[in-house]
Amino acid sequence: MAPRDAAFDGKKYLIGGNWKCNGTKASTAALAWVEVVVGVPSVHIGSVLATLRQDVAVAAQDCSATGDGAYTGELSAGMLADFGVKWVIVGHSERRTNQKESSALVATKTKAALDAGLSVMVCVGETLEEREAGKIDAVVLDDHMGALKGKFSDAEWAKIAIAYEPVWAIGTGKTATPDQAQEVHASIRKWLAANVNEAVAKATRIQYGGSMKGANAEGLLKQPDIDGGLIGGASLKAEFITGIAAVAAKPE
Repeated sequence: MAPRDAAFDGKKYLIGGNWKCNGTKASTAALAWVEVVVGVPSVHIGSVLATLRQDVAVAAQDCSATGDGAYTGELSAGMLADFGVKWVIVGHSERRTNQKESSALVATKTKAALDAGLSVMVCVGETLEEREAGKIDAVVLDDHMGALKGKFSDAEWAKIAIAYEPVWAIGTGKTATPDQAQEVHASIRKWLAANVNEAVAKATRIQYGGSMKGANAEGLLKQPDIDGGLIGGASLKAEFITGIAAVAAKPE
């Protein structure tokens, strides 16, 4: 893969695998040597942490917006951090849709996770209907990103990654073209420069998360504002390592 001229600024690609609601003890053990961040169902966190190498990070797929207390059924960010989890995914479109999570709630969860010492992948993205109606900026920038405005210090932004996931490309087999993905990624980076600062905009890793797989990862990762991926179904297969992770390597 040809180097990206704008990429060599100290950032490493961030490749996250979101296993969603999948996996058995046997299947997670078979995949546990992946040298990336893996987002696993909460019931598998303990066994995966016990199996993975120490330099491989585990992400929870969500956390509560509150701390410890009388919140039956919740998993607080503090509990996750205490257990050895390093990352948490918040704002995934499946939760925004199925659990009706607002962008304000996603921002609150992000803050709770940061306060507990976790790093955070914040998911943003539009539906097909919103894209066709010309509402990409209104959804991704004004709503999803807008909820984060003024909430975090530069030090906190250093622990936040933005995962752009066009909803129409999640689990459908459809993928945004490299040009389509790059256009939105560039808009997100421009938003960060205008609403946070240039240093944060330059340093923040923006992942692509719409059906990235080995066959299309190289074209996407060549783009100047695509700093990695948040991979769904493909992260449950060996292709995750041999395809996506392989083409994400940057020269020293």
